[in-house]
Amino acid sequence: MLDILVLYYSQHGSTRELARLIARGVDSVPGCQARLRTVPKVSTVCEASEPAIPESGAPYVERQDLADCAGLALGSPTRFGNMAAAMKYFLDGTSGEWMQGALSGKPACVFTSSASMHGGQESTLLTMMIPLLHHGMVIAGLPYSEAALAATQSGGTPYGVSHVSGIDNRQPISEHEKALALAQGKRLAELAGKLAVR
Repeated sequence: MLDILVLYYSQHGSTRELARLIARGVDSVPGCQARLRTVPKVSTVCEASEPAIPESGAPYVERQDLADCAGLALGSPTRFGNMAAAMKYFLDGTSGEWMQGALSGKPACVFTSSASMHGGQESTLLTMMIPLLHHGMVIAGLPYSEAALAATQSGGTPYGVSHVSGIDNRQPISEHEKALALAQGKRLAELAGKLAVR
């Protein structure tokens, strides 16, 4: 079985729901299984602020998850047009994996959520790709052959699936967003299967 790492950070739950849908898309591909992981919040002061094990949801990511994965889906809510600090903090600590080429040649995709339609989704997705490119990963977008991409009135971009959660973070994931998340997970897993060294 090929493990596809679905790594996310979520504060209000929308990015977590996209991650779960992407994982379902991964699991729909024979020979592939999703490994759902998250990163802890970071503190504004220099002290640990989160328990060693999350109280609920996916376990925290470990370095071995990066080495073991055949592909990576990376998700974060949008923070001023960029990824959240918790995800950036984690990625900033992956220089060891970069030096070893642990992710080089593996496929990756990105996903995000924001409070408003023009809250910086595309810039967040593009800037999330940069560290993955430095790791030598092969970036997989969402093609317009996915009908929901042209039809959506909410989230969804060719750079990766997205969700508009609303200012109060209560907007449910739309049917188009669901379809795109499932398609993105499936596409990533299929690419991982084609790129995996047998």
